Amino acid sequence: MGFTPPFAVIALVLILARTIAELWLNQLNQRHIRANQNEVPPAFREMIDEATYRRSIEYTLARSHFGDVTNVFDAMVLIAVLFSGVLPWWFARFSASFGTSIWAMAGFLFVTGIALSVLALPFAWYAQFKLEEQFGFNTTTIKTWGLDRVKGLLLAILLGYPLLALVLKIIEWTGANWWVWAAAMVVAFQLLLMLVAPAIIMPLFNRFTPLPEGGLRERLFALAQRTDFPTRSIEVMDGSKRSRHSNAFFTGFGRFRKIVLFDTLIGQLTDPELESVLVHEIGHYKKRHVWKLLGVSIAGVFVAFAAIAWLARQQWFYHAFGFEHHAGFAAANVVPAMPLFGLLAGTISFWLSPLVHIWSRRFEYEADAFARATMGEAQSLIHALRKLSEKNLSNLTPHPLYSGFYYSHPTLLERERALGTAP
Repeated sequence: MGFTPPFAVIALVLILARTIAELWLNQLNQRHIRANQNEVPPAFREMIDEATYRRSIEYTLARSHFGDVTNVFDAMVLIAVLFSGVLPWWFARFSASFGTSIWAMAGFLFVTGIALSVLALPFAWYAQFKLEEQFGFNTTTIKTWGLDRVKGLLLAILLGYPLLALVLKIIEWTGANWWVWAAAMVVAFQLLLMLVAPAIIMPLFNRFTPLPEGGLRERLFALAQRTDFPTRSIEVMDGSKRSRHSNAFFTGFGRFRKIVLFDTLIGQLTDPELESVLVHEIGHYKKRHVWKLLGVSIAGVFVAFAAIAWLARQQWFYHAFGFEHHAGFAAANVVPAMPLFGLLAGTISFWLSPLVHIWSRRFEYEADAFARATMGEAQSLIHALRKLSEKNLSNLTPHPLYSGFYYSHPTLLERERALGTAP
């Protein structure tokens, strides 16, 4: 029997622990939902009828069961990729065929990422055309779904592949501190993308049209002016092209900032309710949540690159997954650490998700409070949240531990209580 490196055992235990935890949390949530399925809980009887409530339970359970399947599949693929030797074999074959130049090594990373994403396509197709279709949410066509992925691939080739090559070139340019420069360059690229995406990239996938003249437009622009929220435009996105789910958001920076409303949202809410949803989003801006989240994201990029740089120098890390370790700052010596880090990162971040969600939910409470203060009342926002929960068949009774791991937003009842309108 061959010797198994200690870190390989540790990594395998961590992967299995996460998978078991995910399955256990799903089972816990399913039991909690079934315990409340016989009748609408008293807190929700005014907002949802019994038939819709049962439908929401069916939808939640269906998604949960599907989640069990995808979690097990993802774990199996992760274990196979990390411990079967396929990754070092693929790296050796690719290097032998195309060499170890910057563009070749960027190609290895790019093709590896694409190959792993292809494995998820059948699950994405099933979720869209079976699960969402079953509950009346899907409105997209096979053609649109396929074109979305083709466009995504083309954008990855045009933007992602050159970015990978530039990161690898920085390694050879800057030596031991390459990770600082690489992280700074990636952050700058992300900021530029956030600036130009609303005008260049997003229209490739959806149609954006100015909100028509009328009372709603006047009301929302007056709200933006009243809250000192600079916006270039208010636009309607054809979200109904793909789904009956609804949303609202603002995007871009400075003169490129714009407010976006899904056409499905406009069809579901009254003007005061739409105003309350928008002022909630503005609350995130006024409370500097956007900048705080951006700051954390930037810090995360630097931490990730620092971790990759450190792991790339560790012989035990490479040997644990079958790679040969070579010292130095040639791109080919650092490249294996990148997919390995990417594959393992989720295993660690999963356990940190409750802490991240505590912070995220705090922001939601603050944005709700801002909306209540700006509107002078909470009922418009409450009615909007109730309608959105009903229309989206949201899980109204998640298990607290499950929501702690998976919910970035408070539950409907928690938000109503914080607004002072629920017992």
